[in-house]
Amino acid sequence: MLKCCTVLRSAAPVVRSVCTTSRRRLPPTGIPLQRWSLLLRQQTSRSVSSSGAAKGKLENSMMIVVVGISALGAAAYVYGTLKDDKIRYDRRIIDIAKSKEERDQNVAAPAAQEVAPVADRPDIPSHVPYLLIGGGTASFAAARSIRARDPGARVLIISEENELPYMRPPLSKELWFSDDPSAVETLRFKQWNGKERSIYFQPPSFYVSPKDLLYVEHGGVAILTGKKVIDMDVRGNKVTLDDDSHISYEKCLIASGGTPRNLPAFERAGEEVQKRTTLFRKIEDFKSLEKISREAKFITVVGGGFLGSELACALGKRARDRELEVIQMFPENGNMGKVLPEYLSNWTTEKVRKEGVNVMPNSVVKSVHFKDDKLSIKLKDGRMVQTDHIVAAVGLEPNVELAKSSGLEVDSDFGGFRVNAELQARSNIWVAGDAACFYDIKLGRRRVEHHDHAVVSGRLAGENMTGAAKPYWHQSMFWSDLGPDVGYEAIGIVDSSLPTVGVFAKASQKDTPKAATEESGTGIRSESETEDTASKVSIPSSTSSGPHVPEQGEDYGKGVVFYMRDRVIVGIVLWNIFNRMPIARKIIKDGEDHADLNEIAKLFNIHED
Repeated sequence: MLKCCTVLRSAAPVVRSVCTTSRRRLPPTGIPLQRWSLLLRQQTSRSVSSSGAAKGKLENSMMIVVVGISALGAAAYVYGTLKDDKIRYDRRIIDIAKSKEERDQNVAAPAAQEVAPVADRPDIPSHVPYLLIGGGTASFAAARSIRARDPGARVLIISEENELPYMRPPLSKELWFSDDPSAVETLRFKQWNGKERSIYFQPPSFYVSPKDLLYVEHGGVAILTGKKVIDMDVRGNKVTLDDDSHISYEKCLIASGGTPRNLPAFERAGEEVQKRTTLFRKIEDFKSLEKISREAKFITVVGGGFLGSELACALGKRARDRELEVIQMFPENGNMGKVLPEYLSNWTTEKVRKEGVNVMPNSVVKSVHFKDDKLSIKLKDGRMVQTDHIVAAVGLEPNVELAKSSGLEVDSDFGGFRVNAELQARSNIWVAGDAACFYDIKLGRRRVEHHDHAVVSGRLAGENMTGAAKPYWHQSMFWSDLGPDVGYEAIGIVDSSLPTVGVFAKASQKDTPKAATEESGTGIRSESETEDTASKVSIPSSTSSGPHVPEQGEDYGKGVVFYMRDRVIVGIVLWNIFNRMPIARKIIKDGEDHADLNEIAKLFNIHED
């Protein structure tokens, strides 16, 4: 083709000069050889008419010779062109074969690196296919999901804590009720069903070393502990750690969790007060508070929500055997006043008091001072409380510091990174757990801070990082236990400001958290029952005819509380009712208008003995 183009460019001036004089005489179509033959005949015809008939035969013969030579030349050109094309084709096939061999060698390169000396491997890999920021439940669930769908995947988890991934609920529940003094160090505990397990999801042998991650034959999960990601270059697919290390990635999950909130009164109180204040969140916080509970005489828990009430009950149990007074204060009228309806909140408050806790509702902290080796808490109504130590359990602030360098959007109402239905913040960046603000197709945009949500959102993010492209539709649940005898599970929007309808019945011995875990075989209830949604529900016929109207001071053995919005159930609390969460999830998923909630309450069989 190159030769042909060169010949045509060199012949172009001649062709244009001839075609200019003969344009009207040439036919508009035909191949070039025909047009050249026609031109020769025209020129010959003019010569014959001007020179006479005597020379006609000679010139005709010359014309035949010229045409013949032209035809031979054209044939030779075509043959040469085809021959050159065949040579170029053969060379191209050889080049393609060589390129394939080179690619195969490049793919085999990592396997060849397996024999490289360990001393020559960097402690921190410079590039990983899957990078998970955060070492909590959501990250571990994502890692397990990635490996399930991609068995050869190489996953690196970066954690600020110096711990392997672990579950947080036992830190405020079962670990406090263990009779084994070594449980504080081993972090092994007995569940309500009597079975023992570790707080860690997997033992150290489950993980590979970060320096070996790129060399092991079938990939694996490595965890880099005690490191923090301080900068994220979204366009360059690269993060920077607090030791100035750089790691590039192909796909990334942000599961940065949250930081416990503090009260302004504590923050401005000075160093001595802050040294005697625990913001409860991590293993080290549990170990520290457990030690303090054996030494202090007064501990004050500030906060009346899930964590505050659980810790108050746990410390109250310790107070029975030691000279310890436990105080719990909060601004609401009763324990979990932001979640439970007033009558149930008041009952819960009395339950916490029976656990040995001095509960102080309607208490707002104004200031704190340290004097004579004691903390003095002054309330807004003028009351003073003396204590040795403070535990602040006043909520969680999602960790979104990476938004500044990454440019990822943070939700102004709920906090956390805004993500789409697939938990994506960018095409190759996902967010899960406490830091994710997602859109619930039934309940609107939300951010959830519970264990079950971390498990489910982490697993879904891992699936989508391997190409599943699945939307988040799961209604996560959460649970809270006030010791082994009283517990509840909840789903959806449970806000005491919403209208509620409660249906209760007398409880039996099997209606306790302890009995529920004995039946299910697990102490972490979300692992056993939160994945399912009932395919259909049927209302039993042999049940009570009407809802039980709650009365002040009544002992609420077991029951169900519906949270309403425009006659639609948007939240459900199952009080000492267990293994019914799939039904509750189905009710919220359907989103139907319910006129008779007693019929819906029958679905939970609360009147069964």
